[in-house]
Amino acid sequence: MGGEADPDLEDDMEHETRETATLAGGCFWCLEAVFERLRGVDRVVSGYTGGGARKPTYEEVCTGSTGHAEAIQVTFDPRVVTYRELLGVFFAYHDPTTVDRQGPDAGPQYRSAIFPADAGQERLAREVIESLTREHVFSSPIVTRIERAAPFFAGEDHHQGYFRRNSEQPYCRAMIAPKVAKLRAHHAGLLREEPAGR
Repeated sequence: MGGEADPDLEDDMEHETRETATLAGGCFWCLEAVFERLRGVDRVVSGYTGGGARKPTYEEVCTGSTGHAEAIQVTFDPRVVTYRELLGVFFAYHDPTTVDRQGPDAGPQYRSAIFPADAGQERLAREVIESLTREHVFSSPIVTRIERAAPFFAGEDHHQGYFRRNSEQPYCRAMIAPKVAKLRAHHAGLLREEPAGR
């Protein structure tokens, strides 16, 4: 039969290979800036999950009363970067030993949490935590919660790609730029040439 390949079919097949990882570890601007630089990552969206089903606003989440965590949802190609590798980066770029706190940010919205998409992701998350604990990677116990997957709500537009658009802002220079520099120094093999878009 031959002929040209159907581009729509190819797009569908490529889409089927993609997976998502939903992670919370403090300010979503910080995690987004790290994960969008990884090879195999197609898209990183900053948003809210782990709370009620009603879509919250940033201001509501900041009160700590909605139950939502600031989180990122990462769309990735597991043939290029694995979920286990993403978890390795996750634990390297936030403090998983503080309850409801990351640096100056405090409250349940800043908790360390993993929201597995399926049983396989949950198993890997538990394995990674057990391994880090067994190897005494952190001086204090890991308090990262493995929570049931919940609706994920994309944050407001001005929160997306925040570091890329505001790298000179004081918070970005003080809190995010060092993480990006550390990523380049310690995880160069996982980096893409350019950050992924939304």
